[in-house]
Amino acid sequence: MKKDKFLEGHKILIAEDDQNSFYLLEYILKMFGAEIIHTETGEETVQALMKNPDVCLILMDIKMPGTSGLDASRKIREFNADVPIIAQTALMLPEEKNKVLEAGCNDYISKPIDQEILLGKIKQLLNKV
Repeated sequence: MKKDKFLEGHKILIAEDDQNSFYLLEYILKMFGAEIIHTETGEETVQALMKNPDVCLILMDIKMPGTSGLDASRKIREFNADVPIIAQTALMLPEEKNKVLEAGCNDYISKPIDQEILLGKIKQLLNKV
């Protein structure tokens, strides 16, 4: 069965300091044709987006060393209001959801990552439904 390469030609930035979590996301997204950029801190993520304005989506870990994912999202929104950001976190309490959306993220996903939920959110945000 041939995989749907709906992410072919799309550059996705994965902001994730945990290597195992990164490898899982990279594997899933590359299977569908995505080009991947990897950062491990919030500050690296902001800089990477400045250098790669053609990034079409960011998967943003909330808890990273230094600048958090939420702070990085706020900084990104100062110069890029359009790039979709999906926050990823191990624990999503109801009050956390509001913080994530207020920081400029478009959506969120809980860890461990469910491939079908992730792909559904990406398709929706990239208008590929």
